Order: sequence, then structure tokens, then C-alpha cells
Amino acid sequence: MPDSLILEVADLETDVLTGIYSEETGRPQPLRISIAARLKAAEHYAPDTPLGASKNYMDLKFAATEALPRGLHFKLIEAVADHICETLLLQDARVEAVTVRIVKLAIAEAGEKIGITLTRERR
Repeated sequence: MPDSLILEVADLETDVLTGIYSEETGRPQPLRISIAARLKAAEHYAPDTPLGASKNYMDLKFAATEALPRGLHFKLIEAVADHICETLLLQDARVEAVTVRIVKLAIAEAGEKIGITLTRERR
């Protein structure tokens, strides 16, 4: 099995238009999003290895914030996760797989983490 590099952004909080119930629609919901993108690792990372040998992890943050269409309502958080995965897979051919975990913060009553995890592999 070849070496891989996992880039991660964890526990990013952002508001997204999502939900199926009347009390959810029409207003943004707070989500906690974590992303892991798998790339093929370089054979070696020397102290002077340029960024081009990896990927800018800020691209992961961008996919979960600025790349989400403003004003578009996602009925399911699965659709939000899918959009993030597709953004990263389309953005960079070196990305082999993306895992997105989303927790809906507004529905937690006692600190529980209610949400989904979606993994997409490059096809």
C-alpha cells in the first residue's frame, strides 16, 4: 500500500442554510465541520520541501466556508458534506479521498454530537 498524507481541518464552525423542519428553514444553522483529505505522500519531505509537494490546508477551510453557495438551502447535511467533498476532489487531482464530518450544533441538548460522516473516493 502506498504512503499517504492526510491533511485535516477540525472543528470549524460555520453557519449554513440547512434543515427540513419549518423551524430550520430560512435561517442559517450552526454546523461544526471537520475535513480530512488524503493525498499520495511524497517519497520524502525535506526541510526545504516546497508547498507544491503537498496541499494548502486552507483549501479545506475554503471548501467548508466560502465555496458553499450563499443563499442555497441544503435540505440534508449530507448534501453539505457532498458539496465539500466534490469541491476538494475537483479542485486538485492529487486528492485521492475526502472525509467530512458534520455535527449539527443547534439540536444538541446535553452536549451530544449529532451528525454524519461522509467519505468520497476519487473515481
